[in-house]
Amino acid sequence: MYFSTKNNSLNDNDIMYKDKKVTTVDSIKFLGLTLHNSLSWKKYIEVITPKLSAATFAMRVVQPLLSLDSLKLIYYLHFHSILSYGIIFWGNTPYSNVIFKMQKQIISIMTAI
Repeated sequence: MYFSTKNNSLNDNDIMYKDKKVTTVDSIKFLGLTLHNSLSWKKYIEVITPKLSAATFAMRVVQPLLSLDSLKLIYYLHFHSILSYGIIFWGNTPYSNVIFKMQKQIISIMTAI
């Protein structure tokens, strides 16, 4: 994968390995994190948003039936585990605002009486 910036476009240099051309890709999944060639985390945010949305829906469904301790357990199992993975890398990007709004939403669902 070639990495580039907004100002620096990709060159069409052919990289050969064992007499075979290595293909270039725009994004790749590495250790569960989707990396884009411009080092933007937009693709990764797009991948985890549906997962977090499903966890939010599940919390909304079970909220009237369970205690706060049980809701916290569900939050940490289904939402926080996805949210915290790799946050040191993508947490400061402008795209992360969507994720943190979802976190506020699920916490408000948990604490609603």
